[in-house]
Amino acid sequence: MTSKLKGRHSKEIHGGLDPAEHRGAVSVPIYQTSTFAFPTAEEGAARFAGTSAGPIYTRLGNPTIGALEECVAHLEGGCGAIGTATGMAAVSTAFLAFLHNGDHVVGTHPLYGPSRGLLEKYFTRLGVASTFVPAAEHAALAAAIRPETRMVFVETPANPTLDLVDLEAAAKAAHAAGAPLVVDNTFAGPHLQRPIELGADVVLHSMTKSLNGHADVVAGIVVAREPKVLAALADVARSFGFTMDPHQAWLVLRGIRTLGMRVERAQANAQAIAAWLEGHEAVEWVRYPGLASHPQFELAKRQMDGPGAVIAFELRGGVDAGRRLMNAVKLITLAVSLGGVESLIEHPASMTHSKVAAEEQLRQGITPGLVRLAVGCEDLEDVRADLEQALAAVAAAAPALAR
Repeated sequence: MTSKLKGRHSKEIHGGLDPAEHRGAVSVPIYQTSTFAFPTAEEGAARFAGTSAGPIYTRLGNPTIGALEECVAHLEGGCGAIGTATGMAAVSTAFLAFLHNGDHVVGTHPLYGPSRGLLEKYFTRLGVASTFVPAAEHAALAAAIRPETRMVFVETPANPTLDLVDLEAAAKAAHAAGAPLVVDNTFAGPHLQRPIELGADVVLHSMTKSLNGHADVVAGIVVAREPKVLAALADVARSFGFTMDPHQAWLVLRGIRTLGMRVERAQANAQAIAAWLEGHEAVEWVRYPGLASHPQFELAKRQMDGPGAVIAFELRGGVDAGRRLMNAVKLITLAVSLGGVESLIEHPASMTHSKVAAEEQLRQGITPGLVRLAVGCEDLEDVRADLEQALAAVAAAAPALAR
């Protein structure tokens, strides 16, 4: 039924569920089992041969995980998906499926720190080279592609600066060189952005974030446009043991049922908070795709259905002011991650991107005082009041930091 639905909310609520397949259950059951019995030896052989679709072993497939994979594949417009134990397992699956000794990757920066670290620390051991270019500079991306380039890997909006990659342009550049475009869509999610519709070959997520949305599970997923690519991704995930647990899958699937409602509520809060911060005397600058001041505001309107719920900003007084702010918030939680019902605040330079050298952070636009605020679903007045009292505490502690 999911394939016949057109609305995003309807797909999120009903995706992956056919009650007739689960004895009428309106919530996909948790098939908490490691292995599955075969009715006959012949059927067991057929399943291993791939001529029968029945389950074998949870690492290779499970009905609960399959329901989640079907749901996210439909949301992203792909032919299928592979659920993974973590977001980094999804990234690893994509890298291992495409890259071999002597290959080259073009990536954009900034990028989620561990994703870039995987290429620079581990894939260099396998003879894979990488070149990173600014996310917003399409010409630089196209110019960085070499004859041996076998993947273009982008994240948009970028973590944590919220720079945007022009996905249609990136897809054209990658395909002209015979390379796939792989997109980390974690920040926007399928409710707001569907890269496959814009030419991407593979989309991946940390489902820990908005897809789950409740800060109670870690998980990842990788979605393919074509069956041949899906088969390669599945082989890697299953062979390396990157696949997920059925209870983990059930929690994420439950979260997806409210994805649109959560995202739209948090996004409305973020839009108001970003505009308020931009006019605050203690704030040096704000970066948010929903503000006209964002350098790629028009691109955001063209390729996204909304700017999301993450804001990057810097206080006058830089890192010291930012530290005081984060220590002064009461409702907002000082923690990494994003996309949940709760508002979270963190300092990328010393937290999520701390493994990136200081000079490289600056090159990527990650300034020492940059604060990342992932706005949640609380009442707007409460979030703004918490920021206001925290900003007042910053000014009281060091009046010279605010003008």
